[in-house]
This record gives sequence, structure tokens and C-alpha cells, in this order.
Amino acid sequence: MSHISFLGIPVEGDITPARRVTQRPLEELRPLLRALLDDDVVTEFGWRQYSPYFNDGDTCDFSVEGFWMRTTGDGPRVDPKDLRVGKYAEPHPSLGGSRWVSGRRGPYQGRDEARHQRAYALAVALEEGYFDNVLLDAFGDHAEVTVRREGIQVRYYVHE
Repeated sequence: MSHISFLGIPVEGDITPARRVTQRPLEELRPLLRALLDDDVVTEFGWRQYSPYFNDGDTCDFSVEGFWMRTTGDGPRVDPKDLRVGKYAEPHPSLGGSRWVSGRRGPYQGRDEARHQRAYALAVALEEGYFDNVLLDAFGDHAEVTVRREGIQVRYYVHE
């Protein structure tokens, strides 16, 4: 006998539970963004957001990746790939960060832990998917987003 129903109709069979991140509203993203936008040392930051065309047999789900942040200490010519901040990113050139050691995140090393933590908080919130709906609605799919105090630039992201 089924213990699950849909609109009062019993459902039987093998149901694979979906795993989705509970979405948060735009209002919860605002303080994370403001923490960087209100910081005079931060000149710009950004990320890529897209649904892959192919994912080796897995579902092609929308996600955010590659969060980066440029500071006044980084210079305008440094490639954003070298300015990444996030769970699996190498230490940032001007902010420092943590390295993975034996499958665990090591201690912070660097000169600017408080600023790094603010950037890290935004990176994790975006890359863990908490704001996917907000970001997809605002900037669309297949986008490279760059945020500056003067405005936000969105470019079409070409990927495989």
C-alpha cells in the first residue's frame, strides 16, 4: 500500500528523491553583495552562471562557478581565473586563503582575513546554489557577470 499521494491519488513505485537547494530571496543576497561593494579596496568581482550542454550522463543543471574578486592590490591585468575565491580555490594573491590538506581545508594564510571571509561568504552562497533562481531571473543562462560599483555587466558565456 502506498503512503504517498499526489492530489489525493495514491502513488506507487520507486521514487527517487530530488535534491535541490532551498532557494533564498534577493533580500538575503543584498548584504553579501553590499559587503563587497561598500569596500573601497574591492574594485570588481564576478562569476559564470550556466547550464552545461553535456554533463557526462548527469543532469545538466544550472549553476554558478568561478567566483572571483579584484582588489586595488591586484592590478587590472590579472586574469580573473587567478583571482578566484571559494571552497576549492587556491589562495587569492592579495587576500590569501586556505589550501586543502589531506581532504580538509587548512587554516587561513594571508594578510586580509576579514575581507577574504566576506568574499568567501558570497562565493559559497552563489556556488552552493542558494540564489540560483534570483541569478537566473536577473542575468539569464550562459552568462559571465561582472559587478562594479558603477553597474553590472553581463556577457554571453561560451562554453562546451
